[in-house]
Amino acid sequence: MTTAPRLAWLDALRGYAAVVVALFHLSPVVLGAETHLRIYREFDFGKYAVLLFFLVSGYVILMSLERHGSLRRFWVGRLCRIYPAYLVTVLLAAGLAAAGLHRLPDQVRTETTASVLAHATMLQDLLGVRGVVRPFWTLSFEMVFYFLVAGLFVWRVHRFSAWWAAGLTVVALAGGTGLPDALGGVFRDARWASAAGALLLVACMLGAYLRNFRIRVAGAASLALIVLPLANGHASKWVTSGSSAQALVMLAVMFAGTVVYRAQHRQIRRFSALVSLVVVLAGVTAQFGGPVAVAVTGTFGVAFALRHRAVPGVLTWLGTVSYSLYLLHLLVLGVLARLVENRLLVLLGFVAGTMVAAWACHRWVEQPGQRLARSLVATEGETPRTGSFGKHRESV
Repeated sequence: MTTAPRLAWLDALRGYAAVVVALFHLSPVVLGAETHLRIYREFDFGKYAVLLFFLVSGYVILMSLERHGSLRRFWVGRLCRIYPAYLVTVLLAAGLAAAGLHRLPDQVRTETTASVLAHATMLQDLLGVRGVVRPFWTLSFEMVFYFLVAGLFVWRVHRFSAWWAAGLTVVALAGGTGLPDALGGVFRDARWASAAGALLLVACMLGAYLRNFRIRVAGAASLALIVLPLANGHASKWVTSGSSAQALVMLAVMFAGTVVYRAQHRQIRRFSALVSLVVVLAGVTAQFGGPVAVAVTGTFGVAFALRHRAVPGVLTWLGTVSYSLYLLHLLVLGVLARLVENRLLVLLGFVAGTMVAAWACHRWVEQPGQRLARSLVATEGETPRTGSFGKHRESV
């Protein structure tokens, strides 16, 4: 069975990326740590898949915002889309840890207040806090990206996608190891203070956006969050990002997705888009290696070239449940690794368990959240502002 194109190719690409991440985490359990490390040294499948996720996010998120021309609609949709499954995952992780079937990061015990506060904003990785489930680290970059595009939209400079993508990369390349990786180091012994400050700032910004109050101030505050990847990209040993330069490049990849969209719809010159994308490619090569850079570019390029073709239904289904799959697969793997010794049974149980968990979470958590978002904005009655992109399905 196949699905009509439209934006189905993005669903397929996101589903593929989620599966690659899941298999990357399964690898040391099934293949053994030594074999996994040999593969990892040659090619980092985890970063490859995450960068694909980031490209897709860049392609669709700004489109979603501009389509409605409403920051309230955008944030209601985002919060109802990502927080329910995220909170359910946190609760499941805590429950499994209490049952001895999952290990929470030691930081949850040693810095409990900081951990709780940082998780409330999803900015934990950029605040020096390890997520209760390892894949949470990418959500920190997604959240910063949401705030940045909202701030750019408020100040009407969101259409300069090529400049933002190339600019972030140039700063990363020029700054390199000279960029501070832990500007928040002054809070090293009281990380809770920076986490509390971030929570207060995020709450105020969201309140302003949702109430349409002091929007320009909120936009400026949103743009100020660039300081996290710029100067706090590796705030502690607990986080995944290796440096501030690496953090900036990951954000640049998201903006590269917006560049592709704008070039496709002739909103920017193709030459400008090409130059910007080449600069970002150089940044990805510098931070993640040539093989990863080429693989990400090639995979997205092939998917983009085939975007008008029908997509196998299984791939679009995987894309539909990819968020839940991404959040829950390590919990499934952790339980199996503790209860089952046979590697083949772990593999089979992981595939079946992850698919069922992803389906259930999407069906009973994500979909109700999406319906809630639609009901909250149904009476808003706003019409898209000038420059919206028309009636595309939001595939995010």
